[in-house]
Amino acid sequence: MTAANMGSSSRCVGCGSVLQNEHSDKPGFVPAAAMDQENVICKRCFRIRHYNEISSVTVDQAAFVKLLSAIADTDSLVVAIADIFDFEGSLIAGLHRFVGNNPVLLVANKMDLLPKGLNWNRILNWIQQQAKAQGLRVVGVEMCSAKRNLGFDRVVTGIDRHRAGRDVYIVGATNVGKSTLINRLIHDYSDMETELTTSPIPGTTLDAVHIPLEDGSAIIDTPGIVYPHRLTEVVPKRILGKLMPDKSVKPLVYQLQEKQTLFFGALARFDFIQGEPQSFTCYVSNQIKVHRTKLDKAETLYAEHKGGLLSPPEVDELTELPPLVRHRLFIPKGKKADVYISGLGWIALNADIGAELAIYIPEGVLYAVRDRLI
Repeated sequence: MTAANMGSSSRCVGCGSVLQNEHSDKPGFVPAAAMDQENVICKRCFRIRHYNEISSVTVDQAAFVKLLSAIADTDSLVVAIADIFDFEGSLIAGLHRFVGNNPVLLVANKMDLLPKGLNWNRILNWIQQQAKAQGLRVVGVEMCSAKRNLGFDRVVTGIDRHRAGRDVYIVGATNVGKSTLINRLIHDYSDMETELTTSPIPGTTLDAVHIPLEDGSAIIDTPGIVYPHRLTEVVPKRILGKLMPDKSVKPLVYQLQEKQTLFFGALARFDFIQGEPQSFTCYVSNQIKVHRTKLDKAETLYAEHKGGLLSPPEVDELTELPPLVRHRLFIPKGKKADVYISGLGWIALNADIGAELAIYIPEGVLYAVRDRLI
């Protein structure tokens, strides 16, 4: 695949917004003096790239849905990007309602975040089973780390195999690595000098960005769908760098007796209420502090130490976090299970002897008991 130039200078080459110089709080704002330059990026993208500044500029979700729905009227290949570390939370629900009969290639990104030495074929089988369970029909599944350039050649081969000269739409939830993956395409398969804006801030791409290819087709990066059921969408943006891992996570193994509790900072709580002694492995960002205590001391510990010993978030950020809500879970004997919390990670039950559990997570955050990933 080879790209031509980035296209019209009336759009920001970083996030795709239509450029304008009248409203600094709206997408696409750029000073008037810069409007006539080549490869213009808006003020928001400039601040993200050079200062990692958190921007308050957002786009209405109805516009995202309208843009995605238009894909159904095209003859295209749809590449759906999912975050392997937040797989269920990052899949687009009801994707086929948006894309019609167009084929869907599923790409599981951020494979570098999983512990090293895993069998990728086993992970592939797990992804295929989970996608099927979510009702997602795909023509193929590829796994990669666009950031680390792992498995990227297979993604390119898969796109070439299925697109048959058609346009390629890249879709996904916020912060699954869409723009990073496209920048790999730009870097490896074109002579373009511009790149899409990337950052740990959800919603970096604000409008469709077209990358023309020499055969007359194009790769189109679409804005990320914002799902409020992901913990990454409800925590203070200042702690995203701690919540979202940027390298391979180190599994944390705890041998628990019943009536013991694990705290994940002040973000979540995991209670082992009843069951035979067994080990649990936690897969969360290396920057999340895990604290073990007795169940009968958990309420007092949280009340006295949230924002301090139990952090993130810090004390001044606690008011930005929704209240924790309790969910009771019963894991039957014989089930090899993960307790998954969208945006945080998961806790694997290493034995299949059953357990009665409870989790406390911010109100509205997605959770599930699923087949064990690792």
